[in-house]
Amino acid sequence: MKKSILISLSLFLSTPISAEERLDMEGTRIRGNQELPKVLYIVPWKQADIPDLSQPPLESLIDEALAPVDREVFQRKVRYYDAIGTQDNN
Repeated sequence: MKKSILISLSLFLSTPISAEERLDMEGTRIRGNQELPKVLYIVPWKQADIPDLSQPPLESLIDEALAPVDREVFQRKVRYYDAIGTQDNN
């Protein structure tokens, strides 16, 4: 009886006890074919609302770009940007 207890106790103590098990898994690999074209298909998931194009928007960017420029304001902006440009170069 003592021999069996000693043998079972020695077997129990000889096996390593770990608190957590570790599982090693291989990572994910993504492979592509260089011969295929690089294309992205975007599929809408709901119908787009069509804007009302019967009248142009109130503030159009084209109108702003083609608006006349005040000479004094323009010269002041040019001097300002020149001053900033010379400060960056120093």
